[in-house]
Amino acid sequence: MTSETSAASASAIRLNRLRAGVLGANDGIVSVAAVVVGVAGATPQIAPIIAAGVAAVVGGAISMALGEYVSVSSGRDSTAAAIVRERRDLAEQPDEELRELTAYYESRGVSADTAERIATELTEADALTAHLQSEFNIDQRDVASPWHAAWVSGLAFTLGALLPMIAILLPPESIRIPVTFVAVLVGLGLTGALGARFGGSPMLRPTLRVLLGGALALGITFGIGTLLGASGAV
Repeated sequence: MTSETSAASASAIRLNRLRAGVLGANDGIVSVAAVVVGVAGATPQIAPIIAAGVAAVVGGAISMALGEYVSVSSGRDSTAAAIVRERRDLAEQPDEELRELTAYYESRGVSADTAERIATELTEADALTAHLQSEFNIDQRDVASPWHAAWVSGLAFTLGALLPMIAILLPPESIRIPVTFVAVLVGLGLTGALGARFGGSPMLRPTLRVLLGGALALGITFGIGTLLGASGAV
């Protein structure tokens, strides 16, 4: 792999991590906002709102971190198994692997002679890397750490969750709900736009989707909380 390709790969990884962080923050905003707004709709007392909000922050962050850890660990295990399998095949049947790599480049539109030359040169340089990239699109240097992914996901969720917690706790009771709605929608607009930017897509449609989803979540949970409070169920 050339230095230019390696730099491009590293840049893509950083962008994907940033985008994942933004999406984690978005989840923190929506899920915790829905909880605190729902409770606030049921009761004006601040203690239940704080208790529910803190529980949502802690539980959500742990859930996000655990889910990311399991997901990345599974991917890492699959990658490790592919590396072991490919290393064994290269040791036991190098000629067959060379033909396989040649066939791969032929399938990409390269002439037979050129494909054989490319496959031979790549095999001589680093056979394992060449096969992992062509067969599995794997770069050994790009394998993510499950622990790193877990704490980044949990931290991003927590940072996002702070917005609705602050918005619901600081204002007076009379404007608590509208302030939270506005703060959450502003936060979601920012995360939606950033997520779209890091993903390389136009900003308007993804941002509107996030805003609509957040507004629906807040409206529904507030409505349910209000109904429960009015019925005397809570």
